[in-house]
Amino acid sequence: MTQSPSSRWSPWTVHGDGRSVTPGDVVHPGERLSWPRTVGVGVQHVVAMFGATFTVPLITGFPPATTLFFSGLGTLLFLVVTGNRLPSYLGSSFAFIAPVLAAKAGGDIGPALGGIVVAGVALALVGLVVQLAGTRWIDALMPPVVTGAIVALIGLNLAPVAWDGGGSGTGVKAQPLIAMVTLAAILLATVAFRGFLARLSILLGVVVGWVLAAILGGLDPKAVDGLRDAAWVGLPEFHAPSFSLRAVVLVIPVILVLVAENAGHVKAVAAMTGRNLDKDMGRAFLGDGLATVLAGSGGGSGTTTYAENIGVMAATRVYSTAAYWVAGLAAVLLGLSPKFGALILTVPAGVLGGATTALYGLIAILGARIWIEARVDFHDPVNLMTAAVAVIVGAANYTLTAGDLSFNGIALGTAAALVVYHAMRTVAHLRRTTPRPGPPRPGDHEVIAATRRREGQ
Repeated sequence: MTQSPSSRWSPWTVHGDGRSVTPGDVVHPGERLSWPRTVGVGVQHVVAMFGATFTVPLITGFPPATTLFFSGLGTLLFLVVTGNRLPSYLGSSFAFIAPVLAAKAGGDIGPALGGIVVAGVALALVGLVVQLAGTRWIDALMPPVVTGAIVALIGLNLAPVAWDGGGSGTGVKAQPLIAMVTLAAILLATVAFRGFLARLSILLGVVVGWVLAAILGGLDPKAVDGLRDAAWVGLPEFHAPSFSLRAVVLVIPVILVLVAENAGHVKAVAAMTGRNLDKDMGRAFLGDGLATVLAGSGGGSGTTTYAENIGVMAATRVYSTAAYWVAGLAAVLLGLSPKFGALILTVPAGVLGGATTALYGLIAILGARIWIEARVDFHDPVNLMTAAVAVIVGAANYTLTAGDLSFNGIALGTAAALVVYHAMRTVAHLRRTTPRPGPPRPGDHEVIAATRRREGQ
């Protein structure tokens, strides 16, 4: 497709006539459609990320408007760091939920923010190393069996939070009827609608649950009064981080999940655009790390690249970073409305319980999806034991206390996945007990044949 020149100051060239995308073609990151169409796609990205991004602060007790503000600001920073070549929205990471809840057990979010800042610094350092040394060491350190186990154990570790809000009575236990209706609405919306509405099933379920709670008198009167008194325009509520070794130890394992999520995002965009983006992997880690540092420094949740927005790109075939500039700016503007933040705070306990039942389950199943897509061989006892031990340590929330430090299920489960895999693999190699591949599974021959056809063999 021929490209029309854009104005001299613009970093994007106009794709074709700027109005349409021909079948089989895509709008690459350095291209854009006409500005009205680009704005339209950018707004869709805001809608796609919104349900997950505002759910995280509701669960963790962070200011929602502040989190939204920093997610938009972080997205803009990410685009700058990656040289405007990698389309991505940075929303709130669910991997931070459990360690943040543990780190702010006393109610003060300062230590949790300090842990987020340190995790962001660590991720940025990983990005610098990857940019200098390449990505192979990441694949060696975290093969799919380890990555899948870590993601799965996070979802399972969060299961009790869905029931009773981590002991605070803000889950299903608090308002079971509202929770069940919310969950039912999410499930129904997932299969009853098509396209973007189906991707907004969590948000639609929350709206249905909120309306039911309002009818039944289940809204918190203080939250409603706060909504009534909040200004339409104003700065979000900022918080300064404080630093404690305990909080840092609780939060730091999250960087392994962020590495896996960012790497997966880069590879997904590369596959969809037909371009090799491995050279930008380090910049992605660095951008997300700096965005997380920025968020933690001001009271926002840690960020990650969002899979929800990959769905928007796949549906529109528009991978233009211009649309993400629109989305980031829109999120910043929404964050500058205290009225909007106060509205989010009115979401009642039962609604959160119903929504998180689905969300946390999806996180756990995503781990299994990683195993399936990578075709992890569980005939191999090293893979089998790695997944088995790590998932149970995380799900049972094993806790180890050493002086003033406390290591929870996610930290210990992550450590277990890494140690068990590499220790068993090393011993198996030295003893030459590594098993041969198991018998072919259904579909293996088709995958091999398709690979050979692509390679021209």
